Amino acid sequence: MTVRTQVTAVAGAALTAAVALGLVIMYLVQLGSARSTSENQLSTYAAQIEQSGQAGRWPSSLPASPLDADAEAQVLAADGTTVLAATRGLAGYDAVYTLAPGSDTPVRRPAADPGLGSELRAFATHATVDGRSVDIVTLTTTTSLGQINETFARLLLIGVPAILLLASATVWLVVGRALRPVEQIRRTATEITAADLSRRVPEPAARDEIGELARTMNGMLTRIEDSAVRQRRFVADASHELRTPLAAIRTTLEVGLAHPKRAPWNEIAERVMRQSTRLESLVEQLLLLARSDDRHLVQASRPVTIEPLVREVCASTAAAHVSVELRPCADAQARVLGEPEQLERLVRNILDNAIRHARTRVALSIDAAAPDTVAIEIADDGPGIPVHERERVFDRFVRLNASRERGNGTSGLGLALAKEIAAAHDGSITIADAPGGGTLVRIVLPRAAD
Repeated sequence: MTVRTQVTAVAGAALTAAVALGLVIMYLVQLGSARSTSENQLSTYAAQIEQSGQAGRWPSSLPASPLDADAEAQVLAADGTTVLAATRGLAGYDAVYTLAPGSDTPVRRPAADPGLGSELRAFATHATVDGRSVDIVTLTTTTSLGQINETFARLLLIGVPAILLLASATVWLVVGRALRPVEQIRRTATEITAADLSRRVPEPAARDEIGELARTMNGMLTRIEDSAVRQRRFVADASHELRTPLAAIRTTLEVGLAHPKRAPWNEIAERVMRQSTRLESLVEQLLLLARSDDRHLVQASRPVTIEPLVREVCASTAAAHVSVELRPCADAQARVLGEPEQLERLVRNILDNAIRHARTRVALSIDAAAPDTVAIEIADDGPGIPVHERERVFDRFVRLNASRERGNGTSGLGLALAKEIAAAHDGSITIADAPGGGTLVRIVLPRAAD
């Protein structure tokens, strides 16, 4: 069953049940009201009959009821069977109802004339008129109750099915109109393929749940399209970067094989070694980025004292034309929570980038003044990074000076990997202008608990 059919069936059944329940309640209320009205009218009529015999003599024909034209009455002697007086409609009839001593409930006599019918309502009371005990019985037909029953049966047999059909048709139309945008969304989503993720599902103008669903789906499609574009670009860039050292290795070997006796094999081996080292580094960086995409970049975190780690990175980094200075730290025991190998790679990638662009010097400092974080600042005196490029440099395979940096053997993955490592440690990296010119890179990491 479709959602439309299910909603129509449930709503129609619920509405029909509610209407039927309302009719039953209304029937019971009207039935109780009719019975109470009839009881009051018969009681009032009995009081009127009692007043008519106060002189000690009963009229030959008891007066009619002013409230119910169908009402009849009998006055019975103390024995409960002798009729002393009756209305014109009961003239000549024996006692129709008897009233036992001490009881207020009249009982119909089996020998009562069947011409009166079986559907009667009666009221009886004990009275003392002119010193004599008598029983006054008033009775009437149940025409009003029959009318109520007939009306209820008509509503139940005719009105309820009609209401069910009307309600079902209304719910069917309303639900169909409400679900029309869903069908359009479904049809469009079916037509969207991996080859073309630029299409979007139609967004209804109404600010309801369906509109929110459409907007959420479009947001999801935008993210999927962006991810697919970045993935294709990443694969293309990675293929290009891997092809470059492989092509260099192949060309070098082909030249040597073309002149095997005259080729400088020592120089060829050195070139192949350099390119294979570059290829190995590139593959390692790609694997690390893949791990970062899977949120597996940090395997086991532990408290790491940051000052010795930064000092070791500075000591092991080659910088022939640039001086690298680590300024003293006020808190040499400041610790961060992370994986030492990844933290070392984070600092080394930023430092290598600073050395590559510095003119004469690179300065490192550790700021542990904040109670919850530890910051590592790396400043160079190079040309700096334009403000509008400071976010883009962290994208994968991005080079602000592509020709020069590719010639230096860089892949454009160092800063991207550094940003992923910082994010995996719940940290951040920002770029600003260094005092005196150049670039200042600030790495902020959460402080480890003491």
